[in-house]
Amino acid sequence: MKKPNGVSGSDLLPMSLIGCASHDVVEILNKQKQDLHQLIVTADSIQDDDPPWRFRKIHIHYQAIGKGLDPEKVGKAIKLSEEKYCSVYATLKDAIEITHDFEVVED
Repeated sequence: MKKPNGVSGSDLLPMSLIGCASHDVVEILNKQKQDLHQLIVTADSIQDDDPPWRFRKIHIHYQAIGKGLDPEKVGKAIKLSEEKYCSVYATLKDAIEITHDFEVVED
């Protein structure tokens, strides 16, 4: 989000993606009895330089903060969100390159 006074309409696309994925990941980790305290999710995107400024790539970064989080379970939760639950991801995956990484931080 590069606008100092808010977001542009096109910023809502990656925001929708990370919102959908975040919800899924939190729900999955809670079901796995992981002690998640906070999930910070950001996205960087690449768009064309000329109108209509089509998105080419969205990269999502997950930062899972908690006590004794299992990195394998965090990775699995992200994968389940992408492959099974997130409707926004399912809609975009054939049109845009979507990548992710994650880190687990002990709280």
